[in-house]
Formats: sequence, C-alpha cells, structure tokens
Amino acid sequence: MGVHRYVADAASRYPDRIELRDAAPGETVLLLNHLHQPAESPYRASHAIFVREGTTAAHVAIDEVPEALRSRPLSLRAFDARGMIVDGDLADGPRLLGMAERLLANEGVAYVHVHFARLGCYAARIDRVE
Repeated sequence: MGVHRYVADAASRYPDRIELRDAAPGETVLLLNHLHQPAESPYRASHAIFVREGTTAAHVAIDEVPEALRSRPLSLRAFDARGMIVDGDLADGPRLLGMAERLLANEGVAYVHVHFARLGCYAARIDRVE
C-alpha cells in the first residue's frame, strides 16, 4: 500500500496529522497517502501525511492553534460546499487563527484546508463552530 515507517530522529520533523503534534525522537511514524479532499470537483486531492504509530484519538481544537501548526509556514485553501476553491492565502503559524477567521467570514466558504507550505502535506481542516 506504499506506507513507509520511520523512527523520528529530530523534533519538528514528523508532524502527526491525527494528534496535530510533532512526533518525539524515538517515536515511530507512518508516512502514507491520505484522501483529504474527497469532493467530486477538480480539487479532489490526496497527499502524504505522517501518523504516529499507536495514535488512537484525533486532536480536536476550538479557537486554538496546536504547536505543530504554530511552528511552520502554512498554506490555507478555502472551499465552498461543492469543493471548489473560493480563496486562499499563506500564513506563518501564529497568524493561522486570524487568517482562518478572515476566510470563514466569507459566507461562501464552507471549510478551510491547511497544508504545510514547504512540502505541501495536508495538516488540518478548519470548520465553522456554530
């Protein structure tokens, strides 16, 4: 299935997509392909993600930016309900929350995808909290 196993050898090099934290040195991570944009649109997409082996629960954050996102340059892509890109921007991690709020202020935006800007790996999805 094309999954690769790595032992983390340095901090901040292996961002776990499920827990939204960096794997600590010595922890095992799996590099695999993930369909992060399943919309039936031209923007349907998958990309590589790291998952810490043994991860059991997803990190859900409200009005919080996890450290794994705060410490990296990010690409934000805003999608409408049909899975079409409406807007996008680049942000350093500390500006993520404000940038996401700006994108979600557009009523045509249904959700925002966050990617690690340097290597393009999918990082997180941001939805409105009603």
